[in-house]
Amino acid sequence: MLAGFEDKSAYALCTFSLCYGPGEEVLLFRGTTDGRIVPARGPPKFGWDPVFQPDGFEQTYAEMDAEVKNSISHRGRALAALVAHLKQQAHEGDSS
Repeated sequence: MLAGFEDKSAYALCTFSLCYGPGEEVLLFRGTTDGRIVPARGPPKFGWDPVFQPDGFEQTYAEMDAEVKNSISHRGRALAALVAHLKQQAHEGDSS
């Protein structure tokens, strides 16, 4: 689909949301990984992993070891932001 486009840059995005109850603000925690769209490489086990190559890497998500992928993953970054928020809330609750 992108053959006619020179720019193949892309980013992977994951968003977790949290709401403490009815009428409360919905908080969003986003994680991104910059990369580009490439011809498919690697096992087609999960969605678009074979066509997404993160910046700074020669492998697509599909070709990466799980440990490497998880260390740079947009999901991991979004989850880290959520966990940091929850820890901060717990810390502030301890101070009350």
